[in-house]
Amino acid sequence: MYVTHLECSLTGERYPAGEPHNLSKAGKPLLVRYDFERALRTLTRESLGQREAGMWKWRELLPLPEDAEPVSLGEPETPIVSLTRTAAKVGASSLLVKDEGRLPTGSFKARGLAMAVSMARQFGIKRVSLPTNGNAGAALAAYAARAGMEAVVVCPAETPEINVRETAAYGARVWVADGQIDECGRLIREGAAEGRWFDCSTLKEPYRLEGKKVMGFELVEQLGWKVPDAIFYPTGGGTGLIGMWKAFDELEAVGLIGPERPRMYAIQAVGCAPMVRAFERGDEFAERWEGAATVATGIRVPSAVGDFLILRAVRESGGAAIAVDEQDILQAVEDVARDDGMLLCPEGGAVLAGWRAALARGLVTLDETALLFNCANGNKYPLSDNSRRLQLASAKAEML
Repeated sequence: MYVTHLECSLTGERYPAGEPHNLSKAGKPLLVRYDFERALRTLTRESLGQREAGMWKWRELLPLPEDAEPVSLGEPETPIVSLTRTAAKVGASSLLVKDEGRLPTGSFKARGLAMAVSMARQFGIKRVSLPTNGNAGAALAAYAARAGMEAVVVCPAETPEINVRETAAYGARVWVADGQIDECGRLIREGAAEGRWFDCSTLKEPYRLEGKKVMGFELVEQLGWKVPDAIFYPTGGGTGLIGMWKAFDELEAVGLIGPERPRMYAIQAVGCAPMVRAFERGDEFAERWEGAATVATGIRVPSAVGDFLILRAVRESGGAAIAVDEQDILQAVEDVARDDGMLLCPEGGAVLAGWRAALARGLVTLDETALLFNCANGNKYPLSDNSRRLQLASAKAEML
């Protein structure tokens, strides 16, 4: 096994790798650490190019033991798509989207939950649970079903109906509750403390982060072993942003890239922007956001246990935390669908709106390569009905 130990992200205290964990004694996320000297012997650009594509080809930098079979639904490498016309409208030279909607269950949550459920099965865990705004619940339910495990999921009432039904379709016990996601999380914590299930909430176990960080591995390889100038990421719990920042350090540690890093932009909605507020104040931790509301449900997270890790990555990279208006989110979704034929999810719309805001503020330039994350398939969300009606008996082609 390439894992050496787990480490508290705040205090640095070490924990053994061969047993299940949730948060550290300090109540903070645990980070997986690896034997890089051993990993670099076999993890090369050439060896990676010869392996079967997908997230599991990075096994030297993943926590699952080499001889353990992952719980997999065939996770592919997601494509990077150029938004040519969207960029041309403002004179930008390189605007890219990594489309995570191509993954199983239609979102990037599949990466983290594939890893978390794989590790849970390795530890002999039989029942898993989490609170969710939608896509994480569906992914947990799907991978739990694949592993022969039980799943219990609690959703806020504003969770898109399609996400609720999808989660239940995989056989999970799904509860829709009043309140926000962090409030739903109270029930999950209580049940975990009573031994009813294992808590797979965002960053409250170490392995969802390890699955999500593969996004960083992939994009670097896809861009010819280079990092983009800027990454725009929809930020709720922030697992992917934190994971990619960790991934770049690990890639450098095994000699696959140098010290170059992209600027990281954490994008939130004005109706739920705890990271933006903390960033602008210069705070290390983010206070809970009261009255959270946004159409981009995936980033409707009033408080995040990894807040200081998000803020640290943004600041160390020279990036920023940016809040965008609801109308700008919806307009961005509409623009890309019509101009480039790509249906972004609302969170994907938020990051495009964030890039536009960064351009207006001079945080990025038109000639820089910007990589946006579309975190889910746009078809999973409610869409406006812009169709028209006609009676075929009296219709003529000239009417169309």
